[in-house]
Amino acid sequence: MRRWITVLCTLLLLLSCAGRMAAAPQPNAFPGGGLEEEGVYILIDKKANRLTLFLNGRPQYSFPVATGRRKELTPVGRFRIVTKIVKPWYVRKQIPGGSPHNPLGTRWMGLDVPGTGGYTYGIHGTNRPYSIGHGASSGCIRMHNKDVEWLFRHVPIGTVVVIKE
Repeated sequence: MRRWITVLCTLLLLLSCAGRMAAAPQPNAFPGGGLEEEGVYILIDKKANRLTLFLNGRPQYSFPVATGRRKELTPVGRFRIVTKIVKPWYVRKQIPGGSPHNPLGTRWMGLDVPGTGGYTYGIHGTNRPYSIGHGASSGCIRMHNKDVEWLFRHVPIGTVVVIKE
């Protein structure tokens, strides 16, 4: 029952923002790092290793993250969340979802980085919480599992994600 209430509340939030989310920001719309538009979007600041969720141009929630261990590993630009997976399978090393050895943690939100289909770069949990706050990944954005689970519940597929240096 509780899950259905959460789903219903999320749907109501999405419906109330649907008209505003349709107008996607362009890269030149955020010269100062923010977007001058209404709706929900995510800003990832690689230098600060922070992910901030914005609603109608105002920061609502902020989380520490890990980004690429080298600056060029995490792509910069404007993307959208195109896949969402609970307990993602780590294909490279054949580690099943839900395993404590899985480096993707408990959730995956894939980004539409060109040529990747939403399965190469993403926002995901981790089995290495000590890496959060540092440049530590192969290009993805790592979050504490409890944080990524919250974000997963509250942002839909199609949400704009801006990654800046």
